[in-house]
Amino acid sequence: MDYYTSITSNYLPKARVLAASVRRHDAQARFHLLLSDRPPDGFDLAAEPFDTVLGLEDLPIANPKAWAFGHALVEMCTAVKGIGALEIVRRHQPEKLFYFDPDIVVFGGLDALGAELDRHAVLLTPHLTDPEPGRAGILDNEISALKHGIYNLGFIGVRCEGEGLRCLQWWSDRLLEFCRDDIPNGLFTDQRWADLIPAMFDDVRILREPQYNVATWNLSNRSATGSAPDAILVNGRPLGFYHFSGFDSGAQEAMLKAYGSDSPVLFELRRWYIEQCRAQGQDVLGGLACVYARYDNGEAITKMQRILYRERADLRAAFPDPFATGEPARSYLHWFQANSEAEIAAGRVPSQAFDQRMAAAEQELALIKRSRSWRLARAIARLADVVR
Repeated sequence: MDYYTSITSNYLPKARVLAASVRRHDAQARFHLLLSDRPPDGFDLAAEPFDTVLGLEDLPIANPKAWAFGHALVEMCTAVKGIGALEIVRRHQPEKLFYFDPDIVVFGGLDALGAELDRHAVLLTPHLTDPEPGRAGILDNEISALKHGIYNLGFIGVRCEGEGLRCLQWWSDRLLEFCRDDIPNGLFTDQRWADLIPAMFDDVRILREPQYNVATWNLSNRSATGSAPDAILVNGRPLGFYHFSGFDSGAQEAMLKAYGSDSPVLFELRRWYIEQCRAQGQDVLGGLACVYARYDNGEAITKMQRILYRERADLRAAFPDPFATGEPARSYLHWFQANSEAEIAAGRVPSQAFDQRMAAAEQELALIKRSRSWRLARAIARLADVVR
């Protein structure tokens, strides 16, 4: 069986932990890394737990630099998952292929997942498999799943033939053009697309077993016992894989405190994961900036600059290398600086001030959710649910 993940270089420590965990449970595993970035200094594939590395230039994407410019970094790392999978299939002809997000660790169950692909074409894991017992969980988890997608695409398994391959081709086609973080218009990277998979393709197996893709969003209905890292049970079953989603932002810790207080072993697991990532270079590599985050003069690329370039075919034709700033007459950045006010006035792109206000509002909301008063309010809400 083959496995892969998709990262920029700052996620290399997490990808190393993931790949090592896969190899512990599948001695025959081939592990592929999609690296949409410049490799860090000193990177040596022979010393890594990966069998192959594919960059954007290795994928069949027309003008990969221009394509990358039209995506935020999370969108880009997600968008290559489909076409990267097809390239792995083309080069290595695996019978079964599993994708795991880099912030996942595998603790077992790979043989069982492989057996599922003997019987089914595609494997998916829902964010939620049971109704939330209280209002707080409805707000945090059920409504979030409605916004972001029913299935968590931190994991997908595909049998690389027939219906599985047909699904993979469709997924790749959609992600190349429409992998966007645009919840108001019905898109959230690849996850909202995956909502269609069970309706469009046969032999799709939805994994509802509690040991798979355990994460803070489903802990209100899953209880973890035992000892970390290798003897954890989830609802009495050996843990398959755990998803540390939101780790760097602090959301994982906050939500673990909110929903994992009855599973102290998961706090042990979090501490173990921190040490594993540090051992793989997190303190040094975790702060690396992606090569696609800035113009070649070092200036950060804004969201509205990306969106306008992505939506305008004339701009893509005029500036095939949008990162280049050396010649003002051929520089997208110089064009944007000269024309952005007119574009804003025409309503083709939001103002930078709007972008900044939205970012500030998101940061303020994150701070509120980490505050003691917010936690107290949520605790009161949960108590009210119990009383009712």
